[in-house]
Amino acid sequence: MNRLNPLNSLSRCKIVGLALLLVNVGVGAATRAPAAAPALPRYQVDLSQTTVSGLSSGAFMASQFAVAYSGIVRGVGIIAGGPFYCSGAPGVAPFIPYLVNALSECMNPSAAGVEPPDAMVLWQRAGEFAKAGLIDDVDNLKRQQVYLFSGSNDATVTAPVVDQVFSFYQLAGAPAASLMLVDNVASGHGMVTDNPADGPCTATQPPFFNNCGLKQAQQVLQHLYGPLKAPAPKLSGKIIRFNQRAFTEPLAAMSESAYAYVPAACTSSSCRVHVAFHGCRQGVAAIGDHFYARAGYNEVADSNNIIVLYPQLEPSFLYPYNPKGCWDFWGYTSVDPLTPTFYTRNGPQMLAVHKMLQRLAQTRQIVAAHTKH
Repeated sequence: MNRLNPLNSLSRCKIVGLALLLVNVGVGAATRAPAAAPALPRYQVDLSQTTVSGLSSGAFMASQFAVAYSGIVRGVGIIAGGPFYCSGAPGVAPFIPYLVNALSECMNPSAAGVEPPDAMVLWQRAGEFAKAGLIDDVDNLKRQQVYLFSGSNDATVTAPVVDQVFSFYQLAGAPAASLMLVDNVASGHGMVTDNPADGPCTATQPPFFNNCGLKQAQQVLQHLYGPLKAPAPKLSGKIIRFNQRAFTEPLAAMSESAYAYVPAACTSSSCRVHVAFHGCRQGVAAIGDHFYARAGYNEVADSNNIIVLYPQLEPSFLYPYNPKGCWDFWGYTSVDPLTPTFYTRNGPQMLAVHKMLQRLAQTRQIVAAHTKH
C-alpha cells in the first residue's frame, strides 16, 4: 500500500507527543457505582436482531463488535469512528504499533503525516482472522445495515478515516442501499442531538453532545432497523442498573455497574437489543446519566420494542491504564500489547458485552420491579 514518508522525524514527534498525552492526562478521580447493583434480568430477546452503535472510541468498538460477532449483528452505527482492526496495520517500529496507529491514521492522519487506514488491507486481515476462527464469518457482513457519520468540523476523527469504513463494507459486498454516510452536518467531535441544552453544533468539548437540530439516535436506529414508529412522547419503561462485573474479567477495565433501557412491553413480549457504546470521557464517572438517559435512543426504543444496552467503562489510572475511559481499539486490555486480542471474539471487552447479550436472550424470568438509577 502506498504511504506518505513512513513517519518522518516531525511526524514521530507528534505521535509520541500524542501517546504521552494519552498516558499523562486524566479526567479526575473515578467514581464507582453503588456496590449493590442487581443482576441483569433475562428478557428472552431475539439476538438475531441485534444492532450496535457508538461515538468515537465507542464507534471503533461498535465497528469491531459488528465484525467479530457478525453472526448476530444486523446493523452498525459508527459516529466519528473507523474501520475494523484500524490500529492493527501496518506496524510502526520502534513504537508499540497499535497505539501509534490508533493515535495517528485512525484519528487525524493528515495532522500526523500519515495516510488513512487502508480498507483493502483491513478487509484482507478480517478474512484471515475469520479463517483462523478468531471472528465470525465475514460473509455475514454483506447483510448488515451501516450508518456512518462524520462531522464537517470534526478534527479529532476526520472524514478520511470514516470513509474507510464505507470502503470496507463495499469490499464485503454490502449493497449500496445498506450504506448511509452523513457528512454534511457542521458538527465537531460529538454525538448530534436537537437538544438546546447540549453544546454548540461545531464544538468539540465535554460531554461531547452537539445541538445541530438533528435527532441522530433516531436516525441511526431508523437506518439499522428500517421503518420505525415515532419516538415515544413519554417513556413506558425503566432504566435499570445492573452488575456488569458479573460478565467481565479484571483486564476488561469495565465499571462495576452498567445500564439498560427496557420498554414496558419487553417484560412480557419478545424484543430486540441495541448496544450503545459511549465515547471517551462519556461514562457515568465523567458525565453521569447524560449518555444512557439523554442521548435519544430510549425514546425511539420505547415505541419499537428495543432494549438499549449501555455497557460502561470508567477511567483507570493503574493497569490496565485507561485514564480517559476509552473503549479498547489498540490493545490496552491485553497482557502483551504487541499481540493483542481486542479485535477478536475473545477480546476482554468484546466477550463481556456478548455475555450480556446472551444473558438478555435467556428465558424470561418474572421481574417484580425495575431498579431505577
